[in-house]
Amino acid sequence: MTSLAAPRAIAVFDIDGVLRDVSNSYRRALADTVEKFTGGQYRPTSEDIDELKGEGQWNNDWEGSQELVYRYFERRGKGRDAIALDYEQIVEFFQQRYRGPNLEDPNEWTGYITQEPLLVDAAYFDELTRDRIPWGFFSGATQGSARFVLERRLGLSNLVLVAMEDAPGKPDPTGLLAVAEHLTELHGLPADLPVIYAGDTVADMQTVVQAQANYAQRQWLGVGILPPHVVAGAASYRDAYRDALKKAGANEVVSSITELTASVIHALEC
Repeated sequence: MTSLAAPRAIAVFDIDGVLRDVSNSYRRALADTVEKFTGGQYRPTSEDIDELKGEGQWNNDWEGSQELVYRYFERRGKGRDAIALDYEQIVEFFQQRYRGPNLEDPNEWTGYITQEPLLVDAAYFDELTRDRIPWGFFSGATQGSARFVLERRLGLSNLVLVAMEDAPGKPDPTGLLAVAEHLTELHGLPADLPVIYAGDTVADMQTVVQAQANYAQRQWLGVGILPPHVVAGAASYRDAYRDALKKAGANEVVSSITELTASVIHALEC
């Protein structure tokens, strides 16, 4: 695509498991939290977490942590009403593991967030820009966490970002729509330009399906990204994860965000 060509699609990205490897950060904090609030009796495996997220409604890891704690005690015959859980305590414990003791100042974060391997570099987004593909981000991460990786680590600026505080959680497509509309206005794009959303979970793909159902004036396309812990797993595990993303609505599934080039994006358009 030449620099003089008009944009043919908008690309919107999830962050966790797509731009950064959260296997040993968010997922580790989740496992720590469940272990803490089950009194050290249960620590979910990576497969346990994938199974939960495969249900499509646990994109928020704080809520996912709470749910796994509830389920642990339910398996032991306790009703939820009899389980004394304080959600705010769960959030605080999780965040202290993920960010470190100083939760508010990114300059002082010492937790798991500082150890996340990046899965992409700024050059990837430069290439999209050169290929006339406007891009932005819709993530279930908090603004602080999202900007930590996008601005501080990747060096991106002038971001179009909708994060946890800004919209309902996935699979509600409100946040995805907001990013698409912002980019459309910012770049003076046609209102019916197709939107590609790249994410690594069932909820991400369900978000695309709901966007298509509710905002049919555009074409909404889902690209599933296999997260690093899945890519590193057994072939049967990768196949099952790929199939789950496809079943949830993915138009394509790739093993790395860097495989989602301009040519692949253009090939997705009907």
